[in-house]
Amino acid sequence: MPHPIITRRALLGTAAAAAVLPALPYPARADGVALPADVTAFGGTVQAMGKAPKKLRLAMLSFQGSSFWEAVDKGIAAGTSYLAPLNTTVDYIQLGTGLTAEAVVAGIDGALAKQYDGIATIPIFDGTVAKVNEAVAAGVPFIAFIADSAERSKRTVGMGTKAYDAGHEAGEFIAKQLGGAGKIAVITGYLGAAQHNQRMMGALDYLKKDYPKIAILGPYECKDDDATAYGQATDAMTANPDLKLIYVTAGGSEAAAKAVRDTKATGRVGVVGYDNLPEKQQYKDGGEILALIDQAPARQSFDSLVMLHNILGFKAQYPSDVPIPSPVYYGKLATAHL
Repeated sequence: MPHPIITRRALLGTAAAAAVLPALPYPARADGVALPADVTAFGGTVQAMGKAPKKLRLAMLSFQGSSFWEAVDKGIAAGTSYLAPLNTTVDYIQLGTGLTAEAVVAGIDGALAKQYDGIATIPIFDGTVAKVNEAVAAGVPFIAFIADSAERSKRTVGMGTKAYDAGHEAGEFIAKQLGGAGKIAVITGYLGAAQHNQRMMGALDYLKKDYPKIAILGPYECKDDDATAYGQATDAMTANPDLKLIYVTAGGSEAAAKAVRDTKATGRVGVVGYDNLPEKQQYKDGGEILALIDQAPARQSFDSLVMLHNILGFKAQYPSDVPIPSPVYYGKLATAHL
């Protein structure tokens, strides 16, 4: 069953008229609703506790514009279909392609105006905190997934990888891959995004402290735009023939890998990034991507929706912080893990 889609513009019209999972999956419940095979395939873990005793309406707010967000969409669609026979409707509210606090705040405003029972979204900027707190104060359970704000809000649950630790892991891999010396370029998504900054600093703090012979260029802000990341990677390689590696902290690793291939730098320059998506497999196999740290986007969007269903329908309680593992997937030219 396809999920209803509401654009941000339509939601804002309504508003104007109105005035982190545990390292191991949750155990299967004997009385829970079994997860479909496609959900277990992408790592979904949270089972519905049954049919909600009353009709529930959930608002899922997410961004669009890249293969990463398409993976998030996959979890949203699966959650919508899974919950539909359980007396819970999910409306997918599209926030557009530009990650901004204003887009998230406007989406939450619209969801509150339409009186949804629960809200899930990616409140990646500190400018969202007051609006998240407003929703919770109004009695609306709120789940932040994938990327929370640096300033802690009163959200009901925060789900996602430990970004600084993931960055540190990336830094360790980079140091070993380069043998402790060389030049790297750093491309980040949004300099104001907490998760992107934490991934960046987790790596750079480690490298600067323990590996002074690794020279660091950047960071360059691509705003999760593939064309921008492609240009930045190309320029960095052109201006620095001795460049060895490009570290991409958010969107853009696929574009950077393409730039490596197009400039015939495969085997000389490698990419370390995030999100082990099918679209990136060709660059792992080709040798342009050395390593990808995953964050299971489909799992996070699916589990967020089912958690809201269980909280609202069955008074379920979850930890306020739900960390999920961040496994590393290696390309064929990676050697640091051997």
